[in-house]
Amino acid sequence: MVKQYIVLFLLGKGLREKHLPGLYNVLFCLSGRYDELMREAGRYPKGIAKREEILQVALSLIANRGYNAATIRELADAVGLSKTGLLHHFGTKEELFAEILRRRDASDDPQKESATPAELEGALPEALRHNADVPGLVQLYTRFSAEATDPQNHAHHYFAERYARLRVEVGLLVKTMQDAGRIPSSIDPTSLAAVLVAAMDGLQLQWLYDPELDMAGALGGLLDALAAERLPLR
Repeated sequence: MVKQYIVLFLLGKGLREKHLPGLYNVLFCLSGRYDELMREAGRYPKGIAKREEILQVALSLIANRGYNAATIRELADAVGLSKTGLLHHFGTKEELFAEILRRRDASDDPQKESATPAELEGALPEALRHNADVPGLVQLYTRFSAEATDPQNHAHHYFAERYARLRVEVGLLVKTMQDAGRIPSSIDPTSLAAVLVAAMDGLQLQWLYDPELDMAGALGGLLDALAAERLPLR
């Protein structure tokens, strides 16, 4: 919090917003927390608007043209910035791509409160069906999820938190299916959730090698196989 107070104090004393990058470099030298400071440097009104523009353009470019074709230079050109100017809003390339994936997650997350058990069950295959329409984002996710296993990778926290959250969310879905008599109640929801998340990631990886693979159909088949083994409710 101290750095925010310093910035606000100096802004009140007449420091212009264009001087913020230099100020944050000084704070970096004092604190050693470069990535966090660079992210916060873009949170003033103009910075927030520019981050939004960058993320929207990046989502579109990567989804339509592919991760490999969408370079940092191309993303920077598309929003009228230099490479340095682009990364100034995020800190590092890894943080930029993690933010792109966070934005993808936010835009893809449906409201499930009023969904029926059947609709919830269909949400997992539907997610894979949707992902087949955005191969560039699947490329980005698959590559970065492997690279980010290194705890030093700037996207490590994003993926660790995402997998933990998915296991909880899919576990609740499994419990709903169990309550509906769709799958055996003897199966541990948390363990099955981890298997289903792994199946989805594995199907996406195989799909990148073979786009003819029906990811949604394969996952639906797995869920049907579980349903065929369900135990009597009473």
